[in-house]
Amino acid sequence: MVAGAAVHDAVRRARRLPGLRVGLHLVLVEGPAVLPPRDIPDLVDERGLFASEQARLGVRYFFSPWARRQIAAEIRAQFAAFAGFGLPLDHANAHKHMHLHPTVGHLMLRIGREFGLGAVRVPAEPPAVLAACGTPPTPGSRALYAWSGLLRRQARAAGMLVNDATFGLAWSGHMTETRLLCLLAHLPAGLSEIYFHPAARRDGRIAGLMPDYEHTAELATLTSPLLRQAMDRAGVRRTSYGEVQRKPEVT
Repeated sequence: MVAGAAVHDAVRRARRLPGLRVGLHLVLVEGPAVLPPRDIPDLVDERGLFASEQARLGVRYFFSPWARRQIAAEIRAQFAAFAGFGLPLDHANAHKHMHLHPTVGHLMLRIGREFGLGAVRVPAEPPAVLAACGTPPTPGSRALYAWSGLLRRQARAAGMLVNDATFGLAWSGHMTETRLLCLLAHLPAGLSEIYFHPAARRDGRIAGLMPDYEHTAELATLTSPLLRQAMDRAGVRRTSYGEVQRKPEVT
């Protein structure tokens, strides 16, 4: 999130970890914009914040030509801000998966290509895998899985690498070691992105935005020796979008 309050600290940390593959997390809902409110008055409030109501924003993004022009300008500004950090752009996605919106997805792909974007997260969580792990899919999760096919087609038409599956949607904020061990037993073939919301501790801001998330438990999962051993036994190769782009046989 290039307009986030801690972005410069995050960039300094990323520069100290050259093996860390960093992507752009576009913010077009529930967060701060890069451009000032006067430049994108149809998108943000007087504080420069996007609203949280995705459905209302989605309608505006689709039907308003003024909003679409402003979205394009803000997306370009966020890619430019990332480029200014001097970090390699490994991939891109959007906060709250807003790039599933056809207008946002199209603009992200078109503008991102100008900045060297080559890979995009498609938030497609296979219902059968969730069911095998004891989480029956809901009508909403099935609909989201089907709808993600549009973004996949858009991205592939733009020549982008996309993942075959994503995990972290149904269990968002609750990616515990137990769940990940179950997931490994049912992980589908191909390129899967498994994502987390880890934190070393909680504070008032995090608690207000994500009151029920198990941030410290997710950090423990990411650093679990047991999970690493299980991945090795299962033959799971840890990689990144950038590495797969350079070596397509790596999955």
